[in-house]
Amino acid sequence: MSEDNKSFDLQAYLTKGIERVVADALKATLKNPKQSAFLLRFAAASKAASRRRRELENAGEHVPSFLIASITSKCNLHCAGCYSRCSHATVDSEPVSQLSSGEWLRIFDEADALGISFILLAGGEPMLRRDIIEAAGKKRDIIFPIFTNGTFMDERYFELLEKCRNLIPIMSIEGGRKVTDERRGRGIYDRLIQNMDELNRRSLIFGASVTVTTENIREVTSNRFINTLHERGCKVVIFVEFVPVTDDASHLAPGDGERELLNKEIARLRAEQPGMVYISFPGDEKSSGGCVAAGRGFFHINSHGGAEPCPFSPYSDISLKTASLREALHSPLFTALRDGGVLMDDHTGGCVLYEKRALVESLLSGKAGA
Repeated sequence: MSEDNKSFDLQAYLTKGIERVVADALKATLKNPKQSAFLLRFAAASKAASRRRRELENAGEHVPSFLIASITSKCNLHCAGCYSRCSHATVDSEPVSQLSSGEWLRIFDEADALGISFILLAGGEPMLRRDIIEAAGKKRDIIFPIFTNGTFMDERYFELLEKCRNLIPIMSIEGGRKVTDERRGRGIYDRLIQNMDELNRRSLIFGASVTVTTENIREVTSNRFINTLHERGCKVVIFVEFVPVTDDASHLAPGDGERELLNKEIARLRAEQPGMVYISFPGDEKSSGGCVAAGRGFFHINSHGGAEPCPFSPYSDISLKTASLREALHSPLFTALRDGGVLMDDHTGGCVLYEKRALVESLLSGKAGA
């Protein structure tokens, strides 16, 4: 590890990032008293959570600021190039032996106690698990962005979102109608626009998740596309860099040039459209001292409870069915990835852990054979 990475203060970097997101969100909701009141309350809770993480950091224990929780493996869509289906983490059949809503609520309670401020709910299609989303709504000091394809949003969900403003739907969209329907299915774009209009009518905060590839990067950062979202009340745009899970799709993964362009366009959009929040994931790993998976900045919990470095690296040596969140953070696999310098390695684009999957598998099998 370089001297620069040794001196890099990841906790300060993550805390500053959260403060910026909350500040931007407050500016984006100034005309919405209910949302502004909620975000002011959350800002105070977030500062308390940051203090808790800093206390643990000073005691020698690093806690990430957010988690990704895939609360179901089932999905009704077959999106082209879906990493989750390619890795068989998402299926059509009815899931079995997945975490119950009670088990997820226990995880949410532990996260709250550790000072984790954001838990991203994913899937499969997370809105198939209304019971878990209702449980998440009870944890008012944590924001739960719900990464959804939008096809299950109904009156009951709209009412739940009005009641629990810590639940933020983030709808997946690929650009305009043509590119969205090509990847996600005919009629999906119109359904998403319909959802946005209804959320806007109810003055509810919502966002969009955009998978960025070498082919659509200019479209999804264009004023035309962003204005389409802005006009419908969208407050958050999360640009998710495409990660190839098959070798024939590697050309779609943004490289250094595309990532530099994305960062430049996000800076421009923040200046020109301050009424929206723009986030890039995983973002510029150079500025964050390397990959932030495996508990450095976050980790992934699959629908069966397995703690994984990230959704693109679906390997686990510990289960949240029997272990605590704190124990998962110190799993042998996570510890080896953090301490072994793997997360700091250079890579050509997408995900360092995907490119180093043979090494990750060897670390896992080495633990199993110990």
